[in-house]
Amino acid sequence: MKVRRAQRWLLKSFNLHGPDNGPSFRYYRTMQPRQISILGVGLLGGSLGLALRNAANDCKIIGYSHRRSTLDSAIRLGAIHQGYEELAPAVRGSDLVVLCTPVGLFPNLIKELAPLLSPGTIVTDVGSTKETVVSIAEELLPVGVHFVGSHPMAGSEKRGVEHAKADLYSGALCILTPTPRTNPAALERVDSFWKSLGMRTCRISPEEHDRRLADVSHLPHALAAALVNLQDPQGLNLAAKGFLDLTRIAGGDSILWRDIFLDNRQNLLQSIDRLKQELDRLASLLDPAQAEALQAWLQAAASRRQAMLEKPGK
Repeated sequence: MKVRRAQRWLLKSFNLHGPDNGPSFRYYRTMQPRQISILGVGLLGGSLGLALRNAANDCKIIGYSHRRSTLDSAIRLGAIHQGYEELAPAVRGSDLVVLCTPVGLFPNLIKELAPLLSPGTIVTDVGSTKETVVSIAEELLPVGVHFVGSHPMAGSEKRGVEHAKADLYSGALCILTPTPRTNPAALERVDSFWKSLGMRTCRISPEEHDRRLADVSHLPHALAAALVNLQDPQGLNLAAKGFLDLTRIAGGDSILWRDIFLDNRQNLLQSIDRLKQELDRLASLLDPAQAEALQAWLQAAASRRQAMLEKPGK
């Protein structure tokens, strides 16, 4: 099924016409994308390459990294066909460019990319924050080069291409973040691209994305890190599976999460304030006289979580 979806996408022309930020045009590179560039071949980029090799094996996959050893590992694992330490050869001739570096590198990466891309190229990303990257891309990319913000909700606390998995994206949700300036045809191409890898998609604005992800993604990571940091060594020696399950994501890449927290700091600060209010509410229920209310508070959380698990696609 995934292969058939990929084939339908590949057979579609990368026809983009009538961009909001420039004159109408109709550009053909080929009747199908010949080449895709993955900028950053760590866990997410490497997994994307492996997924593409399974779903679209006629497409040439080019990797970019500052480290030759990372590129060599990605080639050895089959995630990319070729790899470059320079940006220009890594994107030359590509129909689709996917930014897979930490979000803190996006601004400089887009500045470097802007003069290198030809009309008809589509650029997307896998970043966990959207307002900054979408704004910079729409400002800096030239007319005829189209950016569509993407956030595939897939990942791991592990890092590096050595942990890449071909099925990392399969069955997961990809959030697309179009704006009034997003080219409609490019948006459909990117939507189809993620679906060709077995993903579900939805569309919200960059602003709503960052506000909601602060609650459901960024705050949980901060909380997991805080729970680990507040323990003394003796306490950690007593921790069991429940604690390890709850704090698993605290083992994630500290540089990647530093950049996410700082880029989305205002929304994260508001999420932290709401968490404080919820903890204050819990504190007020820690009274024998409030036993029934405490049970209701716990049951409400259990019921909401169960309902989430029962949604299609979970």
